[in-house]
Amino acid sequence: MSESPAPVVRIGPGEVRGLWRGEPGSPGASAAFLGIPFAQAPVGDLRFAAPVPPEPWDGVRDASEYGPTAQRGDTGITLIPEPSVPGEATLNVNVFTPRPGERDAKLPVLVYIHGGGYVAGSPASPWYDGRAFNRDGIVTVSVSYRLGFDGFGHIAGAPSNRGVRDWIAALEWVQANIEAFGGDPSRVTIAGQSAGGGAVLTLLGLPAAQHLFHAVWALSPAVVSITAERSRTLSAKLANLAGVAPTRAGFSSVPEERLKELQDAAVRPESKDPLAGMQAFLDDGLSWGPAIDGDLLERSTLESIRSGVGADKPLVLGTTDDEFTMVTDDAKGKLRFVPVGLALGKVGLSRDTRRAYLSANGPQRRKGTAAVLGRFVTDHVFRTGIVRFADARGDAATWAYRFSWASPTRGWALHCLDVPFWFDCLDDPNVASIAGDAPPRRLADAVHGAAAAFIRDGDPGWPEWHGGTTRVFGGDPSKPDVLPDGYASARALL
Repeated sequence: MSESPAPVVRIGPGEVRGLWRGEPGSPGASAAFLGIPFAQAPVGDLRFAAPVPPEPWDGVRDASEYGPTAQRGDTGITLIPEPSVPGEATLNVNVFTPRPGERDAKLPVLVYIHGGGYVAGSPASPWYDGRAFNRDGIVTVSVSYRLGFDGFGHIAGAPSNRGVRDWIAALEWVQANIEAFGGDPSRVTIAGQSAGGGAVLTLLGLPAAQHLFHAVWALSPAVVSITAERSRTLSAKLANLAGVAPTRAGFSSVPEERLKELQDAAVRPESKDPLAGMQAFLDDGLSWGPAIDGDLLERSTLESIRSGVGADKPLVLGTTDDEFTMVTDDAKGKLRFVPVGLALGKVGLSRDTRRAYLSANGPQRRKGTAAVLGRFVTDHVFRTGIVRFADARGDAATWAYRFSWASPTRGWALHCLDVPFWFDCLDDPNVASIAGDAPPRRLADAVHGAAAAFIRDGDPGWPEWHGGTTRVFGGDPSKPDVLPDGYASARALL
């Protein structure tokens, strides 16, 4: 750590002290300001309330360590290392900047929303450190939000979509304070992966959020627009398990840890049959997440974007080629004697659709039933969504990509594999478990370089969608890296 004085900046509620990484003014040096509250701790009377701005503080607040996370209990190293940090003040932001205190620097800003299925994940991941984007002259912010039932469950007498309101409050904090860190509030790109990708598409289609950002990058977006009926049903089931009324007072009487246990039990599939469990997931999708409430979210995100909301904002979106094939790999032994057509029929595909889908996925079919089912789940949950959302944008500036490089340790271009390339953090020790000991430097240069170019200039560097044009990262080097219809193999499911 540098011996230089710790950087101090003044924001609306008071002064914050961060820490330097590298010598100020030297190439690659940046400052981190961690755990700054954008709202008061959501506990007590504020547990199920809309986010409330933080109270001002006297003196200089230390911002050298990550703040508490909404995720409770360290889940360990999964695909992305996302540690849990204990504490109550879980609504906070982390800011990484090369030019703290320089209000006239006017650097572009990246705001990143973490994934985790809307029930897990942490903004304190070392992979979300903004030092590589800082090197490119981009101020980076990672944000927290309430998870699971606390963030998204229906509660009579409480504001709906509290997690969405947390995203909005964090972006309002950025608009009010980012100049103090050298950022330009008129050049904010929001990005996220998985549930975070779904979050930024939700915000893109949300009329109330349009003034808070200017461009969007969605990595493997898991978009949900839970119906009001399903949201109420899940809430009633959870209340019944807890033995309380489905009201704010009832749920407030249940300790957070207990409610988390019951939240998981309320959505756990009853069948142990892998195909039946997969069918339930495909039919119902994620259980917690943004819900159509008739207030903040009046219609589904896809409908909203199709109507033209967010059309003035450039969008990049894409997926890895085999997001979920790692899951069906675990059932490879059980599935190897199941004909692939029969397996696809058991998860709901008609005969004609099965034929068209298998015809379009010949290379995957040769890898066996488990591989085809994994690709099907990937297509159903993620890749068809890319086509739907890109087409829904019409003539609005939209770019699509695929991440096709297969993990040498997992065997697939799997979910989360693209994240360390996007953040250009290949030197993090946790990357080896998902990307091997020698992840390709050129691939990180290409993926991260495209992201930086888009955040700075509004163009990632390849032709726009216009019906299917897709940039392929890490594909077969003997084939073009821009395809006229990069998601053609998923179209049979549309």
